[in-house]
Amino acid sequence: MAIQCNMFKKIFSTLISIHIICIHIYAQQKQNNYSPKPKLIIGIVVDQMRWDFLYRYADRYKNDGGFKRLLTQGFSCNNTMIPYTPTITACGHTCIYTGSVPAIHGITGNNWWDNQSQKNMYCTEDKTVQSVGSKNSNGEMSPRNMLATTITDELRLATNFKSKVIGIALKDRGAILPAGHSANAAYWYDSKTGDFITSTYYMQALPNWVNQFNQKKLVNQYYTQGWKTQYPIETYTQSTTDEKTYESKPFGNNQTKFPYNFSDFVAKDYSKILITPYGNTLTFNMAEAAIEGEQLGTTNNITDFLAISFSSTDYVGHNFGPNAVETEDTYLRFDTELGYFMNYLDKKYGKNNYVLFLTADHGVAHVPGFMQEHALPAGTMDDNVLTKELNEKLKEQFKIDSLIKGIYNYQVILNHASIDAAHIDHEKIIQYVIQQITTKPYIARAFDLNKLSTTTLPEKLRNSFANGYYPSRSGDIQFILKPGYIDGGKTGTTHGLWNPYDAHIPLLWYGWNIKSGSSSEEVYMTDIAPTLAALLHIQMPSGCIGKPIKVMFE
Repeated sequence: MAIQCNMFKKIFSTLISIHIICIHIYAQQKQNNYSPKPKLIIGIVVDQMRWDFLYRYADRYKNDGGFKRLLTQGFSCNNTMIPYTPTITACGHTCIYTGSVPAIHGITGNNWWDNQSQKNMYCTEDKTVQSVGSKNSNGEMSPRNMLATTITDELRLATNFKSKVIGIALKDRGAILPAGHSANAAYWYDSKTGDFITSTYYMQALPNWVNQFNQKKLVNQYYTQGWKTQYPIETYTQSTTDEKTYESKPFGNNQTKFPYNFSDFVAKDYSKILITPYGNTLTFNMAEAAIEGEQLGTTNNITDFLAISFSSTDYVGHNFGPNAVETEDTYLRFDTELGYFMNYLDKKYGKNNYVLFLTADHGVAHVPGFMQEHALPAGTMDDNVLTKELNEKLKEQFKIDSLIKGIYNYQVILNHASIDAAHIDHEKIIQYVIQQITTKPYIARAFDLNKLSTTTLPEKLRNSFANGYYPSRSGDIQFILKPGYIDGGKTGTTHGLWNPYDAHIPLLWYGWNIKSGSSSEEVYMTDIAPTLAALLHIQMPSGCIGKPIKVMFE
């Protein structure tokens, strides 16, 4: 009875919050002469953007660029956190748009071991659909693995499917998951052809405007420009020196510093654009083409939604790390182009007639080599090496090969069929693996996921792991790396953990019914979708556990 009473109180409190926000919105509309509905919602996810990037480069962002405009004229939620692990791209995009967590929406990683089908599963993989705009398999994707609705789905439902919803990104998952199940379209980049493609889940043929865009082959034009810093390289004082041994060499072993020459890639290798600022430029180009081609935001009293994810920040970050000149230059260029994009939106719709929010799917860890260079704690592990070592130890102990299928998302996957066939007690295997893992110098903790509720952990960590756990798509044993440690090699960096460098993300709001200001109150990635629902007076997504951000409306 006490549990039911507490649940009723929480539900009642959320309903009251939404009611207060709605009253505030109506009052603000009347005072500012805003239109009763925004013409367009633009959701921007900057892949791998740490929150501190808003301020680290603040003195270099342009007055007419995007970030300063969002910070001074919009509302900034400065303490927005990710409430689950793993902090990985597919999970982040899904959580932003569902207001939910992997334990409910089922997207537990970019990949996971599926315990029902007994195979590796990619987050948007769908072999029942075919590529549209390409002859290869890069279009065999859909949102079907996502188990909950998105705010974009709810907008479609609320308008009897009159609202248009389009998703755009270089990564398939960055376009598909935000756009939702009922989207008019999602388009992503095919690095084999240099074109934007889709799947038969959405349509049988690309629209004319997409074909016309692809025919321009803008990627080749950007290749011919090469990549030199936007400003004199000596002015990049927030970064390390240009050439570091712990940075990757994605453009070839002979290209280790600025300027980079891409002439060899023209009309040959369309994948390198991903690891340059021009990948973001290409995404902005495609976004504007979608607005014009689909005539978004032009139907009276109907709100459309454009979900854009900028993936190149992630590719650059993985290869060079958050302290590289390449990363700083990428964000300075992004700031300029975001400013241009917002000017375009102002001219097309009017400043107060659209809503734009900007956030990130996750942050990123410092490159361990950089940390060690400055006597800071950090290091690496290799999950393939760990899997091999554990299987060797298990074979010595239990005389059975390959008792571990692999490691996914910092979780060990046991081979239950082999364990059952050998009549071995699962508990003995689990305890033995935990014992072996905890001897590793990079491991902080390891525990049986089935015993998470009784494992001695700080409450924040326990909740984080519980929110990321979906039984048929999760493993048996969770391990936690020490702060500063990553699963990776000697160069570059990654993300995926609970730590603030991975879990603290930006959240900026701008436009229709958005006041200027900021707050340091802790809010969560899962609060974005219900805040949009309150703004638009529509239902929250089906798995939503977040709450509207009240401080924005006070």
